[in-house]
Amino acid sequence: MANLRRPNAVEATGTFNRSKDVVPMSGLCTNCIDGCKGGCEIWLSSFRGREVIYPGPFGEITSGANKNYPLDYSHLNIQGYAVGAKGLPKNVVPGPDTAIFPAVSTETEYGWTKKVKMKVPIFTGALGSTEIARKNWEHFAVGAAISGVTLVCGENVCGIDPGLERTAAGKIKISPEMDRRINTYKKYHEGFGEILVQMNVEDTRLGVAEYVIEKHHLDTIELKWGQGAKCIGGEIKVKEIARAIELKKRGYVVTPDPTLTEIQEGYREGAIHEFERHSRLGFVTQEGFVKEVARLRKLGFKRITLKTGAYSMVELAMALRWGAEAKLDLITIDGAPGGTGMSPWPMMNEWGIPTFYLQALAYEFAEKLRKKKIRVPDLAMAGGFSTEDGVYKALAMGNPYFKAVCMGRALMIPGMVGKNIDTWIKSNELPKTIAKYGTKVEEIFVSYEHLKKKYGAELANIPLGAIGLYTYAQKFKVGLQQFMAGSRNFNLSLVGRKDIMSLTTECAQVSGIPYVMEAYRNEAEKILK
Repeated sequence: MANLRRPNAVEATGTFNRSKDVVPMSGLCTNCIDGCKGGCEIWLSSFRGREVIYPGPFGEITSGANKNYPLDYSHLNIQGYAVGAKGLPKNVVPGPDTAIFPAVSTETEYGWTKKVKMKVPIFTGALGSTEIARKNWEHFAVGAAISGVTLVCGENVCGIDPGLERTAAGKIKISPEMDRRINTYKKYHEGFGEILVQMNVEDTRLGVAEYVIEKHHLDTIELKWGQGAKCIGGEIKVKEIARAIELKKRGYVVTPDPTLTEIQEGYREGAIHEFERHSRLGFVTQEGFVKEVARLRKLGFKRITLKTGAYSMVELAMALRWGAEAKLDLITIDGAPGGTGMSPWPMMNEWGIPTFYLQALAYEFAEKLRKKKIRVPDLAMAGGFSTEDGVYKALAMGNPYFKAVCMGRALMIPGMVGKNIDTWIKSNELPKTIAKYGTKVEEIFVSYEHLKKKYGAELANIPLGAIGLYTYAQKFKVGLQQFMAGSRNFNLSLVGRKDIMSLTTECAQVSGIPYVMEAYRNEAEKILK
């Protein structure tokens, strides 16, 4: 088996081994020298302590775990067929001139009764209170809107808003940052996808649900149990002690505690130059969960969704069974390893059920509920996806329950790339990797003229990061269409478990997808006879 992960030295935390000869289990150099000048994780932790738990520099990077689990979606391959065409319009006769890949529909939908349609079966991860989300929001939000996919506005946005005003009861009176986020998406929303806001413990206490439905009339709210990157609450870093104290007063857990005299002295001396703001752990009960869903529906929300993480299979069963009881519209199940803008690096790698295994369990549990005649909410998978092949396999493996895939960093990257191209053009500093395609926006972005025809003069107001996200979504769509056409599925809902095969017997055992040497063997043998 390949080495799963080498601890004690990783780019995410800025640590490295002095020696090329490293002990596999500990990650320590074989010879640890007294007088070493750096810089493994233990060496750096000796004087920077808790800071080394987190990837950095905060606000400038997103990080993804690098642990190589025994099984993932690369252990599946997609089946291809030489005959047939399922899912073409009823009036279309299947044939070489009609069953062409541009005719494939990649649209999907989710919801218990009031459905949301998306042009492609992907949507953003929760873009919440991290600095990456804040400073790139316009690019992400507009890009998602014009691409026709759902945008998740993550937890703690109101809670960390510098402009937050609260009522005497401590509830949100005004949150300019939340207003900005919602209005940015709505401006370019065209009927596909939606913006939904996520809530944790602090958000519920602040009255986020009441605020977003009363002021912005949102249709959907999302409850959060966790994510694949961590099983503790969401985190960010702040540099100023005054800001740290402010967040502590708003009810957050802030470490180190900025109100302690010794911490304030350490800050003045320059030893402490950052603080972490943490959310609280949730405590879920069946009665409380169903009651909260009913409360949110009474507020007027048409759809209630849930984001849960890579917890044990007990919590997975809770999410599916209680979600069915509450008639949730969507449950997003986020597996390990994690990728985020701010999570503890060891936790990203070492906690939770990996995505592939977690989806296999979710399908197994959904089948058990179906056999009991219990309707399972629509499901989405998250945790390490970046391309259309992985999404195809996840949807095929999860049919008919899984309707989409939630993608975190993979949908953030195009927004940041487009934004930076704009900066580089204006400063005349285009890298050679981009300049080889041209020096003007019209030359660089293959989708630019299409968007110009659609939006006209308004395109000047659409940020290049949004155009980047849209361009990626179009590539994703075409790639997915090609896979679907090759498996003769011209409608996304028809992609199923028979359209993939396991490349190893272990993969077949975990997923229930037939091993490559057994898949369709009976049908093949009949032809040979």
